Amino acid sequence: MTLSGVASAHVTVNSADAAQGGYGVLNFRVPNESDTAGTIGLRVQLPEDTPFASVRTTAVPGWTASLTRVAVDPPIENHGQEITEAVSVVTWTAQPGIRIGPGEYAEFSLSVGPFPEVDSLTFKAIQTYDDGTEVAWIEETVEGAEEPELPAPVLALAGGSDERGVAGDSVASGEPSGQRPDAADASSVLATAALVVGTAGLIVGVLGLGFGLSARRRTVQE
Repeated sequence: MTLSGVASAHVTVNSADAAQGGYGVLNFRVPNESDTAGTIGLRVQLPEDTPFASVRTTAVPGWTASLTRVAVDPPIENHGQEITEAVSVVTWTAQPGIRIGPGEYAEFSLSVGPFPEVDSLTFKAIQTYDDGTEVAWIEETVEGAEEPELPAPVLALAGGSDERGVAGDSVASGEPSGQRPDAADASSVLATAALVVGTAGLIVGVLGLGFGLSARRRTVQE
């Protein structure tokens, strides 16, 4: 198998809602680097020293996902429940006739949480090709050093669950926690309408008072 552009097209992980203490979706992007073979498998190792209490896969057409679990000792607590085992490895396997061909890529997603209180997470991955070749994306990146040839996917975490809500509901985006933008707009419209009505009432009252005083003056003069 001939690999093209190893350094520029490795397996990566990203997330739009990964924050310490919260829940989010991990997206593993898998490019095919071979000029002749196709990718038919991906194994991803999840952190075992800070295991996720919840791991859920999403359906990928033409692929099946399997979970390998390990015992958690000591157990961890999540939302009042004791977690005694956690997912350590997720494996995606292509069905017969399905593959990521040369020049293509695919994405595999996991919903996980809560995220641990660390700056970043490393997910070692093994990519399998239909010619029997395996590429191990397991080399750790060292700060200040050059990127390794086969780097493991690394995900940076936001600073805390106070910056983001559970399951991807952003609180740091500028939305007030107890009021949505459309509700704020509606409140503004109602307040403006009330102000207009109040002002109109005040004008009518002043005019009425003026008319009353004018009529009184005419009565006195007569």
